[in-house]
Amino acid sequence: MDATTVLADLNGNIATVGYGLAAIGPAIGVGIVVGKTIEGVARQPELQSRLQVLMWIGIAFTEALAFIGIATYFIFQ
Repeated sequence: MDATTVLADLNGNIATVGYGLAAIGPAIGVGIVVGKTIEGVARQPELQSRLQVLMWIGIAFTEALAFIGIATYFIFQ
């Protein structure tokens, strides 16, 4: 069995793997947002409520990237 036969036998939807890879970016982004919020609260505890609101907004925008990634799966299916 040569390499072209092996490649020809592969089938399925590569979009699921692509979405898995695309979810890595938002996961890293959420980690950075939460980490920086914790740093900010440690430096300025009186701004905790304001920083927490900004953190949730940042998480929402970052997670929107994951939703766009899963939407492209359905669009290109």
